[in-house]
Formats: sequence, C-alpha cells, structure tokens
Amino acid sequence: MKEKSENYRRFSMAKNACQKIGSPSPQYKLRKLTEEDIPDLQILFRETVLHVNARDYTREEVEDWASCGDSVEHMKDLLARNDYVAALNERDEIIGFSSMNAEGYLHSLFVHKDYQRAGIGSLLLSAVEKRAREYGVTEITSEVSLTARPFFEKNGYEVMKVQKRRANRLELTNFVMRKRLKDWHSHPFPPVRKDPTCRHRPQGYTERPTGTALHPPPPSPG
Repeated sequence: MKEKSENYRRFSMAKNACQKIGSPSPQYKLRKLTEEDIPDLQILFRETVLHVNARDYTREEVEDWASCGDSVEHMKDLLARNDYVAALNERDEIIGFSSMNAEGYLHSLFVHKDYQRAGIGSLLLSAVEKRAREYGVTEITSEVSLTARPFFEKNGYEVMKVQKRRANRLELTNFVMRKRLKDWHSHPFPPVRKDPTCRHRPQGYTERPTGTALHPPPPSPG
C-alpha cells in the first residue's frame, strides 16, 4: 500500500510538472497579423531584444538591434513580404510572433520577455513548419541568434555557418541554420502522440528561451 501511494504521488507530481512546462496551455491561440498590429509588434520586438538577448550580446549591440524595428514603413514592408502569425494570451494580447516567406525562409520568431519557457516558441515554430509544408517547402532556413541557437538545435535545426549580420549600424554574430522537413503524408505510419496535452520531458527540463530573436532584421530605410 505504501509503494502504491508513493507511485501515485510521483505520477501526480509528473502530471503537474508536465502541465506547467509541456505543451502550450489551451488559452494560447494563433492568428494572422496585419498592419494594425505594428505598434504592438514594435514594442514586443524592442522589449525582447533589450531584455532577453542582452545576456548574449552587449548593451550597444542590443540597442542597435532594437532600433531596427523603429520604422513603421519598414514593418509594413516586412508584413507584405512575409507570412506573420501571432500567439495570443487569454486576454488576446500578442505575446509572441513568427514570420516566414513562401520560399521557407524563417525571418523571425520572438516571444515576450514575460512568457519565456512557457511553450510559446514551440507553438510558433510548429505553426511555421506547418505553413512551410502547405507551401510545399522541403527545407526551412533561418539566421539564428546566439540566444536562440539551443532552442532551434533541440527542434532539429543544424548550423550551416557562423556569420556577422548587420543590424542597423553594427554587425552581430548569428548562425545560418536549416531543417529538412519530413513528408509525413508519404509515411505509412504517421507518428502518434498518446497524450496531446502533455509531452514527456526529462526531470529538470526547462525550455531554453528562444531569445525570440532569430536575427537582426535588415536596416530600416533611411
């Protein structure tokens, strides 16, 4: 009886832990972004770069990087050239966003500084990869920050090269990464997840912050 009670206690602890750090909570949802969302995107982008990426880049570097989102016209151009999707909390506030073009270039993936390690990055990345398959893309490429590299490596992306990428005035270090997508339609036995609400994670696992910033956007016009 004592052993049974202990097993139940461990099961309850594992279930509670999985609910905290497993799949994104049901209150998170996705929607397409429009030009009306630009002010919120600018704030999220700037705050994330200045706070999350500051642990891997100097103050001067993150300030220069954050300035790349200051131009509204530049943001409009990015929205026109990329497919943007946002993650929303229960109050319909934007807490993260990702963008990709029709060629499979993952331009950005940012998560609000207060929602790190909550599964938002994984939610957005899954949406991007699903969209890539809809485009018929077989490989996703991106330019990934120092902060985001571990997150992408855990999700099957590999480093192709290290490079310097110009933000606004400064050149920052990042990584060209890629992931070849598997075509599950051609697989005779698609993968089955027994419990879609809970992914098994090793004890002590925490999701690495995405840094949310994959790479410095192109310099703002002017």
